[in-house]
Amino acid sequence: PYNFFYFGIIIDKNKLYGKGFKIKESFYKYTCSLVFENAKPYLRDAVIIIDGSGSKSFRMQLQQYLKKKMNQGDDRLIRKIKLQDSGKNNLLQLADIVAGSIARSFTSKTDSKLYRKVIKHREIYVQVWPK
Repeated sequence: PYNFFYFGIIIDKNKLYGKGFKIKESFYKYTCSLVFENAKPYLRDAVIIIDGSGSKSFRMQLQQYLKKKMNQGDDRLIRKIKLQDSGKNNLLQLADIVAGSIARSFTSKTDSKLYRKVIKHREIYVQVWPK
């Protein structure tokens, strides 16, 4: 029943270096910024819903970070960021399924391509980083 499209990112952690990537919160914020940067042309006054895991302090930092990064100048790409429990939000559960399908497509399992193939027509862009 949902008309959705998705962006994703696959990160090869073995190729990362630098202190910031060792800090879970910094790594998460940076990853979010990469995905949102790719989605920028599709965002206009958007309401973003993110899984509300992590400390309250981190969640507030993430909201501020993304709004500051995405709402520059006259562009108001993000109106609001909501943090919700994925167990209580169907769209977050859908996002979890999409993320799992993308991740599985980069494994060597026999069905690795199957799940992503089912949703491929909804895919706008999946970035592999770093190259």
